[in-house]
Amino acid sequence: MQEEFLTMGGFDGAAGYGGRPGDADAVLAGLDPEQRAVATALHGPVCVLAGAGTGKTRAITHRIAYGVRSGVFQPQQVLAVTFTARAAGEMRGRLRQLGAEGVQARTFHSAALRQLQYFWPRAVGGEVPRLLERKVQLVAEAAGRTGLRVQRTELRDLTSEIEWAKVTQIVPDDYPVAVLKAGRDAPRDPAEIARVYATYEQTKRDRNVIDFEDVLLLTAAILEDRPEIAERVRGQYRHFTVDEYQDVSPLQQRLLDQWTGGGEDAGLCVVGDASQTIYSFTGATPDYLLNFRTKHPGATVVKLVRDYRSTPQVVHLANGLLGQARGEAARHRLELVSQREAGPEPLYAEYPDEPTEAETTAHRIKELLDRGPGNGGCRASEIAVLFRTNGQSEVYEQALADLGISYQLKGAERFFERPEVREAGLLLRGAARAASDPLTADAPDLASQVRAVLATRGFTPTAPAGSGAVRERWESLAALVRLAEEFEAGRRAAGEETDLAAYVAELDGRAAAQHAPAVEGVTLASLHAAKGLEWDAVFLVGLSEGTLPIIYAKTDEQLEEERRLLYVGVTRARVHLSLSWALSRSPGGRASRKPSRFLDGLRPGSSGSGSRGGAGGGRGGVEGGGERSAGRRAPRGPVKCRVCDRTLTEAVERKLRRCEGCPSSMDEGLYERLREWRARQAKKQGAPAYVVFTDATLMAIAEDVPASTGELSLISGVGAMKLDKYGAAVLSLCAGEEPEEDQAVEADDLPAEAADDPA
Repeated sequence: MQEEFLTMGGFDGAAGYGGRPGDADAVLAGLDPEQRAVATALHGPVCVLAGAGTGKTRAITHRIAYGVRSGVFQPQQVLAVTFTARAAGEMRGRLRQLGAEGVQARTFHSAALRQLQYFWPRAVGGEVPRLLERKVQLVAEAAGRTGLRVQRTELRDLTSEIEWAKVTQIVPDDYPVAVLKAGRDAPRDPAEIARVYATYEQTKRDRNVIDFEDVLLLTAAILEDRPEIAERVRGQYRHFTVDEYQDVSPLQQRLLDQWTGGGEDAGLCVVGDASQTIYSFTGATPDYLLNFRTKHPGATVVKLVRDYRSTPQVVHLANGLLGQARGEAARHRLELVSQREAGPEPLYAEYPDEPTEAETTAHRIKELLDRGPGNGGCRASEIAVLFRTNGQSEVYEQALADLGISYQLKGAERFFERPEVREAGLLLRGAARAASDPLTADAPDLASQVRAVLATRGFTPTAPAGSGAVRERWESLAALVRLAEEFEAGRRAAGEETDLAAYVAELDGRAAAQHAPAVEGVTLASLHAAKGLEWDAVFLVGLSEGTLPIIYAKTDEQLEEERRLLYVGVTRARVHLSLSWALSRSPGGRASRKPSRFLDGLRPGSSGSGSRGGAGGGRGGVEGGGERSAGRRAPRGPVKCRVCDRTLTEAVERKLRRCEGCPSSMDEGLYERLREWRARQAKKQGAPAYVVFTDATLMAIAEDVPASTGELSLISGVGAMKLDKYGAAVLSLCAGEEPEEDQAVEADDLPAEAADDPA
């Protein structure tokens, strides 16, 4: 009966014991004392409190591998659960390399679905209802059936409310009271949402479909109602590891209790960090992590605080950010200790408007790319721009595209669903099946074979110039080549041979788990989507009041979660960290915004008591980005094209005050003189040219040709600081004269006798 249970789809059977008896201690090599304590704590409940970058995945995978190699764990009796398919795929890869094949590493939903599919015919009868991949359409139909007219933009909020209610185990009739008790801002009248929720549930029953929350609900219900089935599950899985335990919902905890039996003898290991709880709006709560010791008095508790990811400068900022936090999670915060060498100070930057912030950020990224990894720079895939809401991405997409910088928008089209990736998979699968393929016959290694196959679809060793669809296609194929290199290196390190067939199997497994390889491009992502990731350089943008914290964060709990969200963003950076904000949304807008309160007491020149005063420049200081003087009002209202009077929306067009296609009145000679002058200024300062003025600002000056300080100050990108510093020189150039500073420099460069010569 047990053998049938292992092989008929409910669970995976043992895939073989990958360890080598007698060398269990080898798994412990290279672990620090705290990680080693985690790895050797194989009995009883274990709670690992792991700060950002402290190697928690390393600790728990080595714990599982040590348990398997030492004979304490049987691999087929171990279940590791986490929250994303990517994290589960990474965990499986690490376990395989550590000789712990056969261990199950899955998301909560994936593990529950396999159990539901196996036990449903025995517990309920018949086939499992069809799984509803996307519920938005059904929610829209339910809203219509209740007589509600719902805008398309409201559907996502309605769907999220239903998901929250289900994971917090609230039925439709109880929703209005529950939402009031939770202090939750419902997107519509709670009574209306309750009706939509009830109709949605009835519609699913009528059509015999279930959603992802039902997978957890139904699996937990079967285990609760059928003790003999629950005992079979507990007999199969005796050791459980739960990653990101601060993010479990009441429904997930209910299922976990059924899996483990909830007793002290349950082989349960949980790992998490209350300071990284950022999903409470979905029903996640850190309470189970914070109260683990209360529920399990005999639990082993280990704290990981050695940060191997970030430099001391980044860690210092992260600790300072949490040092101002309040609430229950803050009382359990971990003080990180960086294990890396010193790096650059975090840079704080203030800009007059969002387009300027985006343009300057893009130029800074280009500078890192131009310097390269060996010269203090970075690869594109090691740079990220992180923001609070997805709606902020567009201006950064445009700014990067304008400079020909490739980027990937996290959360957009899934990698394995891209046409070029699907086509590549078919080609590689065909080559792997062929007994002898002339394309791969002379290739010396796996990566060369993959390159040869992909070359038939236009893949080249070097990237095409520019950005756009051609570059994106190349980046997708290049990611498959890099994955082949990494896959082969990993197999060799484990003493295993590999071939094209094994690589194709790896691709299939990754596609099923949506564990995509890294694409060579700058990452644009929301702070929520960045959780669990890391980069060499991180640009945290849009850090102004009303955006972070978000305007609808009202309660102390909501504000503290916004602070934790910024903490997550800060701790994604390994070396370079930039934090910036804009004083207005659009060029010429009123400079009424203030930097985020979370930066008070951290950015130079600010205090922890809520002061939002200015700050000095320099490394770690606030860099001016053409900010406007508080005493001078900027023009309000829409910006119109000076030629055709059309309202302008694009950042560069608004700066030039004309449509891109409308005739330009730019003085070409003046523009070139401005560029030459800017180059001299940049050289003197040892800074990139755009720090003086961007190209768009110089074009605007050359079109307007201002004759006074007042006229110059009205040009977007010429703020008070730059007006004081460069105003006289720019006006001299506009008047056809050489700036005094340049005349002085030229005289100083002459020999003494020539300088005195009136000729």
